[in-house]
Amino acid sequence: MFWGFMDFIPNTKQQQDEMLKFIGVSSVNDLFKDIPNEILLKNNLNLGKGLSELELKKKLSNLASKNKTNFISFLGAGSYNHFIPSIVNHIISRSEFYTAYTPYQPEISQGMLQAIYEYQTMIADLTGMDVANASMYDGASALAEACIMAASITKRNEILILNSVHPEYRQVVKTYCKAHSFNLIEIEEKDIGNRVTENTAALLIQNPDFFGCLHNLDEIENLVHENNALLVVSTIEITSLGLLKSPGSLGADIFVGEGQSLGNAMNFGGPYLGIIATKEKHKRNIPGRIVGRTVDVEGKPGFILTLQAREQHIRREKACSNICSNEALCALAATVHLSALGKQGIKDLAELNFHKAHYLAEKLKENDFEVWDKLFYNEFVVKVEDAQKVSDKLLKNNILGGLDLGQFYPKLKNCLLFCVTEVITKKEMDKLVEVLKS
Repeated sequence: MFWGFMDFIPNTKQQQDEMLKFIGVSSVNDLFKDIPNEILLKNNLNLGKGLSELELKKKLSNLASKNKTNFISFLGAGSYNHFIPSIVNHIISRSEFYTAYTPYQPEISQGMLQAIYEYQTMIADLTGMDVANASMYDGASALAEACIMAASITKRNEILILNSVHPEYRQVVKTYCKAHSFNLIEIEEKDIGNRVTENTAALLIQNPDFFGCLHNLDEIENLVHENNALLVVSTIEITSLGLLKSPGSLGADIFVGEGQSLGNAMNFGGPYLGIIATKEKHKRNIPGRIVGRTVDVEGKPGFILTLQAREQHIRREKACSNICSNEALCALAATVHLSALGKQGIKDLAELNFHKAHYLAEKLKENDFEVWDKLFYNEFVVKVEDAQKVSDKLLKNNILGGLDLGQFYPKLKNCLLFCVTEVITKKEMDKLVEVLKS
């Protein structure tokens, strides 16, 4: 999200004295008296001469002008450059939203609760699930929380995860599983039939996967459910659900995802939006909170925190998770974006991503580049002779090229992952091809 300049409003010595008197201390140093004296800074920070607001803005503007911002980006891999309608920032910049925190007194937070309720409803519709919670930290932690859910539901402790799941998501899952003494096993898709057993709590699959490839969830669902295990489907590029069948309709038991593509800028990697949704029968195992709609004593509609299965509300040992907060502002951005798109708009957006990415892939094939021959959404893999040289060449032409997959998969050395979203033009794709040809 773009916030622009944060206004700085100074206060006078008299105002500082009034504030100190009001809270019952004589100086600012009294606020830090609990800190041991030996670790306190004895000298003033070397910050230089103070600047006026005008001087400060000019200095920061000069520094910012040194940034190179005219790159064409074909990077994806979990962080996607999408167009954000102006209405999104207009709504989330309202003070009653961007200053709001977890509603500890939900009765007086009706606006925020209604926004979360609408978010839950849209996510449930989009994913084909019965219930969604009030959002989570990010897609990686949401996937890890799904492991805890699955183990609790099945009373099993073996988790299978495909090696095509985002490498950084797998690292987070590994950390959670180690903390809970789960047996985490990384497998390839071709081995699912042999590895899912009566000991398996869940199979974790990403669709589209890290390489942008699409999987046949119908076949996988049958293999998983034959052993009474749970199918957990992760979708990091959430716009794909505007085009693909919903995971719920294909038999997924738990859906997790990353909502950054909806109304949230890339922001150097965060804050992002963790999504988790499930079937009705598993709703009491979902972490965090669920907002519900009801009526008051006068029959007027209102919103409440219906389920709060977290340690702040119930006995710690009864909690589903230690998730203590939700990404309410990021969830609001996603809600506004989805509202602006509508059902047809999200479909149109997905089709734009799909067709533009396939246009670029075909142009590369026409010029004898080796493109993975797999069904994909808006990301695909290209094999080159020297990934580093290609990336350097593109960078000199103000193009951020594909992600080097060799850093995550040694067998994929000199393979680049390219991503195309609706913001990329035909002219920019043709430029990429010309630079690669040269």
